[in-house]
Amino acid sequence: MSGGKKTDSTETAAKKKFTRRDFLVTGGTVVAVDALIATTPAAAVAASPAPPPEKVQAYPASKGYLVYDSKKCIGCTTCMLSCSLTHYGVQSLSLARIQIIQDSFGKFPTDLEMAPCRQCKYPPCVQSCPVQACFVDEANGNVRRIDTDKCIGCKTCLKMCPQQPHRTVWNHEIKKSTKCDLCLETPYWNEKGGIGGKQACVESCPMKAIKFVSEMPDQKETDGYNVNLRNEHWLKLGLVDDSRIVPPGSRSMGGGAPKAKMQAPKAKA
Repeated sequence: MSGGKKTDSTETAAKKKFTRRDFLVTGGTVVAVDALIATTPAAAVAASPAPPPEKVQAYPASKGYLVYDSKKCIGCTTCMLSCSLTHYGVQSLSLARIQIIQDSFGKFPTDLEMAPCRQCKYPPCVQSCPVQACFVDEANGNVRRIDTDKCIGCKTCLKMCPQQPHRTVWNHEIKKSTKCDLCLETPYWNEKGGIGGKQACVESCPMKAIKFVSEMPDQKETDGYNVNLRNEHWLKLGLVDDSRIVPPGSRSMGGGAPKAKMQAPKAKA
């Protein structure tokens, strides 16, 4: 996967030979993160504050993000199938760069969770990649991407992602890491993606539960990316009891699905 023009420093890093000590250092970091994730609740990990600015490298903010409404999602996995289809030419849930998680013991509408890449302000995948395969594509709106041509399959980016599930996805066919690129490179789709273009998951979702925005969601909230994309028309689908749900500035929609009218019994002939 190409990341636009390569700078001299990037080419030098790509050609650099890593010693055994380099990988031991990286491996130690990964083990430490594994231990931290294993002992920390998912909610706490998701809500963890950003590292102090003096300890991390500053990156230009991405000009595009995917927000979603997990209560509007119906779990059809169309977004996952369209993602793998446009990127690889096959419909495969395991190759999708967006994930849908279902709680088998949950109840509608809180039994589903959507997990697209967050285009982090401080991207751990970019910071930790030993060969700079994870990078910020400044030529295409600062989208956080992975160059699979450079990826060595060490899985460091998967280990370092603080989200659950991790937003970097392992491609078991090529044995390398991948992640959402906002459809910048979709060889099996005749549409322009990226900033100012289209995203396959957004275009294909039958419930319009995914939306592209240009502003970073509020990082202070754990579910800042999980927004309300519903309107008064959503109530007409009959999926919820709307007798107590009245959108601001509108009248009652009349209670979900239409009820059958009572008819008087016909007289016998």
